[in-house]
Amino acid sequence: MVEPVEVLRLSEAERRRLSAELAQRARSITPAVRMRTVLRVMARHGLAQLLQGGLPRSEEGWRALGQRVKRAFQELGPTFIKLGQVLVTRQELFPPAFTQELATLLDEVPPMPFPYIALVLEEELPDGLATFRWIDPEPLASASLGQVYRAELQDGRLAAVKVVRPLVDRYFQVDIGVIKGLARRLQHFLPPAVAASVDLPGLVEDYYSSALSELDMRLEARNTEEGRRMAKEFATLSVPEVYLATRRVLVLEYIDGWNIKDFPVDFLSFEERLEIMLDLAHLYIKSFLEGFYHGDPHGANLMIGRNKRCYVIDWGMVGRMDAAHTEAIFRALLHVRSAQAKDAAEAIAEVYEPTPYTNRGQFRDQMRALGIQYVNTEQGSLRNWGDFLLRSIRIAFQNHCRIPSGLALWAKSWSAAEGTARWICPEITFHQVVESAEVRIVESWLRRRFNDRTNASLLAESLELLATLPRRLKAVLESLAWNEFRLILEGRLAQDQERLLGRLVNRLALGLASTGLFLGGAILLGLGREAWAQAPALRLAGEAGVWGGLALMAYLLYRILRQRI
Repeated sequence: MVEPVEVLRLSEAERRRLSAELAQRARSITPAVRMRTVLRVMARHGLAQLLQGGLPRSEEGWRALGQRVKRAFQELGPTFIKLGQVLVTRQELFPPAFTQELATLLDEVPPMPFPYIALVLEEELPDGLATFRWIDPEPLASASLGQVYRAELQDGRLAAVKVVRPLVDRYFQVDIGVIKGLARRLQHFLPPAVAASVDLPGLVEDYYSSALSELDMRLEARNTEEGRRMAKEFATLSVPEVYLATRRVLVLEYIDGWNIKDFPVDFLSFEERLEIMLDLAHLYIKSFLEGFYHGDPHGANLMIGRNKRCYVIDWGMVGRMDAAHTEAIFRALLHVRSAQAKDAAEAIAEVYEPTPYTNRGQFRDQMRALGIQYVNTEQGSLRNWGDFLLRSIRIAFQNHCRIPSGLALWAKSWSAAEGTARWICPEITFHQVVESAEVRIVESWLRRRFNDRTNASLLAESLELLATLPRRLKAVLESLAWNEFRLILEGRLAQDQERLLGRLVNRLALGLASTGLFLGGAILLGLGREAWAQAPALRLAGEAGVWGGLALMAYLLYRILRQRI
């Protein structure tokens, strides 16, 4: 039974005081101040070496670096905490020792005092705090981006009220510029082959776009409604209803129940657990196939209500995936299950984009060897399908392929979905459940390939080809008849080769300049005292030339050793 808690009312004087305080704090959050703060915190935690390209070479070194990065990110606040959670999903970029440390980065922070939250509610909601009969000032959860409260609406419905913490959006807007600058600097230190397959500034841009969606409760409300639409066909599943949404406040249906890892053992029978597990698996498959899926389907975001329904909550982080990539991944998984490793390698290779540094034969051989290891594996083993996807990403990265930006989150979400299935009903293999959805998977492919839009596009392209083919063929034949057929080849250097050529030119220019200064200064000094007596400036010029030449030579030698010119 919920105990009523009287709503805290803010006086006009209190509202003005809190607004003035927050406005003053917002003015103090500037790019220059945050850059100094970031550099100071990084230096204090021993991370300044990263800005100069210094990386560990051992597993223990990476583990120690992960611990220092975790402490620094927690100190720097919400933007960097979320960045750490994104880096955990990019396991192809960092060794396991590093990502395992970042995986423990807690998104739990001390709650802001309720008067600040009450101010947000007063500013955002049409009726302010009068929207509620009561609201509990003690939050149900407190994260880096927002806080969740239990409340009762005026019509008697219980609600969960999610409120974005004050100033969080300001921190994100300022910090993202700082992070982009650091990413551009780190990109400069990447080896050419790695830089061809990794775009750190692009990764930061994707992270920023994802984070902004979590800061706008209206977007989360739309995601939640989309989740409700997808869950309607499943008898045991539901998604909380959205009551009200503004930019910084989301009012949802309150779910009375337990986290999926905490519900009483005897509350659900085996048949009920099996039905929930099957429905969840099919919901995940449906959402993955549609390219719109819950980005964080771990156990904490699933609740078992007292009505024995399973509720999927927290739709702030959702992922989107290219439909062609999703189709290729499912084809690869089904080929693996059928012991067709070569076909699986061909299918999964469609997801990754080769670069000039990619050895395609080696890449396919490694993918085929990977697929063989996962034939007839069980979901409870280390070789589950989520692990298969993550290892395929690492192989693609090691072969200098470009990784689709949404794939790492897709693989992480799939792995979390497998873990959830194991927790609910360990008696049934998740792989078998996916196989039972083969008809749905094939239907999805057929609908995507053969519908009114794709048919109209195919017809239009075919008609254009038929209409223009005779004219184009005639032009080619006339060029051949008049001996005017030409092939124009234009050679361009790759970006990394241009940088290498620029470094060589800089080294040569510095070498010539330093040699010229040194020899010129030596000649002037060799003229002797008689010449110096007639022109005293000759000695000074000679000494300046010799020492200047030596200084340039030392600098050139340093740059060559550092391999940065």
